[in-house]
Amino acid sequence: MIRQLADEHGEVVAIDLLRNYGQHNANLAGLREATGDYLITMDDDGQNPPGEALKLIAAIVERDDDVVFGRFDSKKASGLRRVGSAMISQINRRVFGQPDDLVVSNFRIMTSAVAQRISAAQTSFPYITGQALLASRRRSNVEVHHKSRAIGESNYTVRRILSLVLRILFSYSPAPLRLASAAGLATSFIAFALGVGVIGHKLISGTSVPGWASMMVALAFTNGMTVLIVSMIGEYTVRVLQQVSSTPTYVISRTVGR
Repeated sequence: MIRQLADEHGEVVAIDLLRNYGQHNANLAGLREATGDYLITMDDDGQNPPGEALKLIAAIVERDDDVVFGRFDSKKASGLRRVGSAMISQINRRVFGQPDDLVVSNFRIMTSAVAQRISAAQTSFPYITGQALLASRRRSNVEVHHKSRAIGESNYTVRRILSLVLRILFSYSPAPLRLASAAGLATSFIAFALGVGVIGHKLISGTSVPGWASMMVALAFTNGMTVLIVSMIGEYTVRVLQQVSSTPTYVISRTVGR
């Protein structure tokens, strides 16, 4: 259907990716190919009536904003998706500086300048919502209608939520590394305190302390923390290697209409 529209209308461009690279890479491909003063993104599940895009256009032109997000009058989504959206929203506020009074969604309009900043970012793990927040200063909401899903079922699962959370935390925030470092530091202090306690007990009581059991427990605990920290560092190392390898995040199979 999209290819047919591109064949019939010269202003329509259809992009066929080599395989499914995920929502954010698909959005990124569209942003890089699109032209015009403003760009709109929306989901393909039919829950965003295309006519509601006129409200986005009117809002961004009238307010001279960088990005305008659609705020749904009544979001028709499952409980799992609501919980996931709330979790991601809290992370967005801490990582990307999302204002407390701003609601983000995939139904949004942005200026070409914002789209260019997003497109120019050299990241192997795009997250369009967060990047739009980072690449803009003036953002706002406009109320739009949200329809119930008429066909098919949502593929929004716990796995996808966790995958997005990890993408944000490991790609855009040093929080995991700092948390691991803090845990390692706390473990070192605990181990030091236990060591001082054992030495003090020996000096005061003059009795020997059975050492092998407590030593094995201490070694197991500290080694476990070491492995955790090394794993965290390894995750960042992998992402750095992928970042500098210049491997494209998507490959276009064909483009119809241009």
